[in-house]
Amino acid sequence: MTGSEELPRIISVDDHVIEPAHLFDTWLPKKFRDRGPQPLTAGIGELEYVGGKYQITMDPDGPPTDWWIYEDLKFPYKRNIAAVGFDRDEMTLEGITRAEMRRGCWDPAERLRDMDANHVEGSLCFPTFPRFCGQTFAEAHDKDVALACVRAYNDWMVEEWCGGSGGRLIPLCIVPLWDVGLAVAEVRRNAGRGVRAVTFSEIPTHLGLPSIHSGYWDPLFAACEETGTVVCMHIGSSSQMPAASPDAPPAVQASLSFNNAMASMMDFLFSGVLVRFPRLKLAYAEGQMGWIPYALERADDVWEEHRAWGGVRDLIPEPPSTYYYRQIFCCFFRDKHGVASLDAVGRDNATFETDYPHVDSTFPHTKEVALEHVKGLDDETVWKLMRGNAIRMLDLDLDRTPGQYRSRASRAG
Repeated sequence: MTGSEELPRIISVDDHVIEPAHLFDTWLPKKFRDRGPQPLTAGIGELEYVGGKYQITMDPDGPPTDWWIYEDLKFPYKRNIAAVGFDRDEMTLEGITRAEMRRGCWDPAERLRDMDANHVEGSLCFPTFPRFCGQTFAEAHDKDVALACVRAYNDWMVEEWCGGSGGRLIPLCIVPLWDVGLAVAEVRRNAGRGVRAVTFSEIPTHLGLPSIHSGYWDPLFAACEETGTVVCMHIGSSSQMPAASPDAPPAVQASLSFNNAMASMMDFLFSGVLVRFPRLKLAYAEGQMGWIPYALERADDVWEEHRAWGGVRDLIPEPPSTYYYRQIFCCFFRDKHGVASLDAVGRDNATFETDYPHVDSTFPHTKEVALEHVKGLDDETVWKLMRGNAIRMLDLDLDRTPGQYRSRASRAG
């Protein structure tokens, strides 16, 4: 950075929320409540992570844990997803109650205080119990209740979680993945009240849903393009993390997690979706960005050398990287290689995240981590990475240039 070592306040495009126990009792219509998710505090047994899947049991003699019980699903909260406040070696797969969590995990007022302590102005939060793109409700048997749960979650997200934050907590909604028509209606319903981001699966076929190549999702993409709604895809939103050997430790999956984002981006670049919907915006969360330069180089090379037999000669009229730079956003929090390759990653495509309150979170040291990554970059690029690209991506009612930000910050000071 030139000038001082100050850093613009961050807009984090990937954080997480732990749902409060009252969510569905408050926001789900009364006629569905007895069939909707029920909060429960109960003991947890042995919890293992095998081949990318959790294996969970209840044990009345086990450590107290907060659960959701929904149809035949038993969903516990674990320390690794509410990790802030614990020492690194305590961020385990053990169960946890909300009372043991840092209150900012589920209390919006306390989240704002933690954001202030962490040099963060705005935060976009992915769900936990519904899972990253609402798979919990897509897998439910009673779809009438599931649809009501999707709407209840979104009402809570918009009105309670974000509603009193003065725009600092940025709403991110889910859709009923099992019916594209219902998904379109939910995008439009939320866009009508100012929501500009929706979650979607990075690889829908892993969920037993149609692929993006099929055309099935085109009405959803059209609605998102029309309303300016960003399609946000978090690693793991296909309910399947990359794995090597089935008995490999979870560290292998954690190290390979960017593979999901890379596979999804290749899918989109060669699908024709970004050709048909030139104003559609995609955002990849928690995938980091150091892999992007080679992925784009390879995609362009395949397009140039192999398009005739590769099935994309008449589908993709320009090199695939064209559509990436025009329509796709990535994000990072620990990726010095990605920053060193920023010209290829795209200075207008990269955003920043804090991943609060997960085990990867940079809280409460985000400012120091960010400064270490951006040292030597010019002020305009730093502003873009820390907030400007996120503001443009999400169409936030905030400064659109570094000059506007400096003026606003000066007045606030």
